[in-house]
Amino acid sequence: MSNRFWFFILIPLSLLFLSNTEIKAQSGKLPPFSILQPNGKNFRAQNLPFEKPIIVIYFSPDCEDCLAFMDKFFKRANDFSKASIVMISYFPIKDVKKFAMKYKIANYKNITVGTEGTSFFIKDYYKIMELPFLALYDKDGNIQISYQRNIPLNELSNKLMKLR
Repeated sequence: MSNRFWFFILIPLSLLFLSNTEIKAQSGKLPPFSILQPNGKNFRAQNLPFEKPIIVIYFSPDCEDCLAFMDKFFKRANDFSKASIVMISYFPIKDVKKFAMKYKIANYKNITVGTEGTSFFIKDYYKIMELPFLALYDKDGNIQISYQRNIPLNELSNKLMKLR
C-alpha cells in the first residue's frame, strides 16, 4: 500500500487517540468548559471560585425528568447555597434564557446557567447517556460523585455537607 494511504489512515487515528487520552487524563477533575450565558457573556470553568465545592448539572430545558428534578432542586436550593453551581445545556441560548427566567436563576448568586451549544464537550467529557446529569466536586476540583437521571437530593446534600 502507498505511503499516502497510511498517512490518511494513521494521522486521523493518532489525533483521535490523543484527544481521547487528554479527556481521560483529566476525567477526575473539573472539565475546562466554556458556556454562553443568557446575558450573552461567556463563562469558563476557571471563573468559578475554587474555595468551595462545585456542582455541575447538565440538562435539557424540554426534558421531563430534568424539569421534575429542577422543581425539586429549586425547592431545596438553600441546601446547596454553599456550593458553586453551573447548569449547562446544549440547547440554543433562547431556550436557556426561558429556563433561567422560569426558575429565577438571577436570584441565586451561586448559580450560573448557560449553553455549550453543539460542541457537546461536556456531554462527551462525562459520557452522558441520560439526563439530568450531576457531578459534585470538592473545592480542589476533584470529582466526588456523579449521577445520571435519578439524582437523590438528600444524598447529594449530605455529601456536600461533608465537603465543607
